[in-house]
Amino acid sequence: MGLGETFEEFLSNLKINNAETISLRYGEITAALNKQFRDTESKTANRLQVGSYGRDSAIKGVSDLDMLYIMPDDSWDDYKWDKGQYKLLDAASSAIKKRYPTTEIFVDRLVVRVLYESFHVEVQPVFELKDGSFKYPDTYGDGKWKITKPRAEINAMSEVDEEKNGNLRRLAKMARAWKNKHGVGIGGLLIDTLAHNFLNSTKEYDETSFLYCDYMSRDFFAYLAELPDQDYFEALGSGQWVKVKKKFQKKAKKTHELCLKAITAEGSATQNAKWRKVYGRKFPADAVAEVKKSALVEDARHATNSEEFFEDRFPYDVRYNIQLECKVSQDGFREFALSDWLSKRMRLKRKKSLKFFVEWHDVPKPFDLYWKVLNRGPEAIRRNMIRGQILRDAGHHERTETTDFYGDHIVECVAVKNGVVVATDRILVPIDEDSDGQG
Repeated sequence: MGLGETFEEFLSNLKINNAETISLRYGEITAALNKQFRDTESKTANRLQVGSYGRDSAIKGVSDLDMLYIMPDDSWDDYKWDKGQYKLLDAASSAIKKRYPTTEIFVDRLVVRVLYESFHVEVQPVFELKDGSFKYPDTYGDGKWKITKPRAEINAMSEVDEEKNGNLRRLAKMARAWKNKHGVGIGGLLIDTLAHNFLNSTKEYDETSFLYCDYMSRDFFAYLAELPDQDYFEALGSGQWVKVKKKFQKKAKKTHELCLKAITAEGSATQNAKWRKVYGRKFPADAVAEVKKSALVEDARHATNSEEFFEDRFPYDVRYNIQLECKVSQDGFREFALSDWLSKRMRLKRKKSLKFFVEWHDVPKPFDLYWKVLNRGPEAIRRNMIRGQILRDAGHHERTETTDFYGDHIVECVAVKNGVVVATDRILVPIDEDSDGQG
């Protein structure tokens, strides 16, 4: 299979697989609101699908869905007065609850949140203005009305995607796989804006297709790495400010380097494995490499490859950030932070105690935390201690391990909210072959 076909398969793997269920939920919510505010039960009228799903840039696992419900113009007088913002959201919430009496539904400042098993819908009742923008309620403080322009964003996405031979949506979807793989907690509108700005900055990919997705990836991450640090970007189409939740340039620079290695490996037995380091397990695997890996495990004293994968247990939709740290200690030595040690490009010795913990996060509570400790290298195989099982946090947001044997080990942590991975981080733990000593 050629590289272009491999990227085409990758994009196919990213396709949303529950579109029928999402459409059904959108329809039922729309019917409930139409019944309340217009005394009809149309499942499609007076609504606009917005967000990543509405711009057709969402991927499999999307959990944060958005829709606008367009209110009748003549009802404005009912809500324009004091506390009208909350009154409107409360009325919308009550209407949806009549349709879904057992579903968790509540008002959350700007929207009505409807929580289903594997995704939630944020419903925003709005009033349409003459220029095609919408006035929406904000209940913060004494309440206010704000303006949103999602049609301009949807139109810009479609127009530029057509101008760029479908590459804008391809790139936006691949960028979502990247942020899920590397725990880059940035929003979908920012991803679409950055992909849009990049493709508008070059003509290199005006006519290309899947065959050049490798070069497009390389150049996109180089573009991201060189962007200046700023708190906001102007959204595609609307020009409205999109907040940067967490800086992404450092991870983009590292990913650019991974792309260069993957491009160099084109045609080799490890080509796809290199791209998996960029985009994760949705990228097709190297069949030959998998056979070799299995043979290695089988030959090494019948070691059991017990590794589990978060992607097999949970859908991914990374929207927040989590940061791990590790304190290293040993009797007779001063405790130190693993990040400081690794910054000096030094490896740990054995017989150390390691306490991994969540140093910082911006994930709204409540959420669940899960850990995974993976031992790699020939000694892990020889001693039948590959591990890699997924373990639920005991409630303290920390995990203790020891440096038992040499190799490059990985500790990964994910935050799961409403059954979806919304934040992730990992630490590489390199342990030296020498037995003792500081470090």
